Amino acid sequence: MPKTKSAEEKPIGEITHYYSNLGVGIIKLKAVLKVGDKIKLVGATSNFEQEVESIQIEHKQVQTAKKGDVVGIKVKDKVREGDLVYKVD
Repeated sequence: MPKTKSAEEKPIGEITHYYSNLGVGIIKLKAVLKVGDKIKLVGATSNFEQEVESIQIEHKQVQTAKKGDVVGIKVKDKVREGDLVYKVD
């Protein structure tokens, strides 16, 4: 039986802020996130997937962020506070 929507069962984070001038979303993480992971951002008006190309914590580049971290990632489309972030298999 194929798994469907497995990535959408449990969010790995939530958008807490969006810097439109930078195209950067701030995410409070509930699970590990790594550069290279594919994520899906879902909200009232957001619904797109992208690969994580870089992660910053306090303006420092990191390869991996853990649960509880607040990170900034470049997003390819506008996101809003409260949008959820899911990892895509």
